Amino acid sequence: MPRSNDPGRSVSSRLFEVLFAFKAGRSRLTLADLTRETGLPHATVRRLTLELVDAGALERAPGGGFTVGIRLWQLGTLAPLSVPLRTVALPYMDDLHAALRQHVQLSVLKGTEAVLVERLSAGRAVDVTSRPGGRLPLHSSGVGKVLLAHAGPELLERLVEEGLTRHTGRTVTDLDVLRAQLAECRGTGVAFVHGETTSGVDSIATRVLDAEGVVVAALSVVARSGTLDLRTVRPTVIASGLAVSRRLGWQPAVGVRS
Repeated sequence: MPRSNDPGRSVSSRLFEVLFAFKAGRSRLTLADLTRETGLPHATVRRLTLELVDAGALERAPGGGFTVGIRLWQLGTLAPLSVPLRTVALPYMDDLHAALRQHVQLSVLKGTEAVLVERLSAGRAVDVTSRPGGRLPLHSSGVGKVLLAHAGPELLERLVEEGLTRHTGRTVTDLDVLRAQLAECRGTGVAFVHGETTSGVDSIATRVLDAEGVVVAALSVVARSGTLDLRTVRPTVIASGLAVSRRLGWQPAVGVRS
């Protein structure tokens, strides 16, 4: 939606703009924040925000500002690519977490990014900034490479047009190299990343399939560089991804659709 005070926009579009101003890392916003993020007049933002509070979609935060309300959270839990997937995946993520004592993440594709829908953290594991609801780049994260590898070629073309951001000195931005990595991932179902998004952070990711053999998510283990032999844990990570896939209805005879 355009960020302007276009008088032709509906009230509902303005309500959505206020709601969508809340993001991972910006879960508590003041009226001034919302006015700045939406580009709407302060009076309009105040009126819409109070209506959302009355409806339970937003709540007043202690000390000022607003947060997402419980009713909106309850509605969000009905999203088919978040809760059912999370519910199925959590026991297997918990097993990985217990065995490896590293971060375990579950992500889905959203636009040109990977959205983190669940993460189990390990207290002594490497510090990472991503949180549930946060986004990861497709070309330089483990989950991102898995999702990108199994998406249509037009998505890679779009990323190239927008520019492949070099997050660290190890980020792969050479298109031929990236294409080779994605082709290997399609063949093996696994992606390895070594310090491409954050220096000193490695990950291994595998695909999660639905009953039709479509890749609907990526499961990963994230560790400090040099603390975990990713090749050694590869069979365990793959087995976890396949277990989640089977719970979603996938069978080996179905194969994988790209």
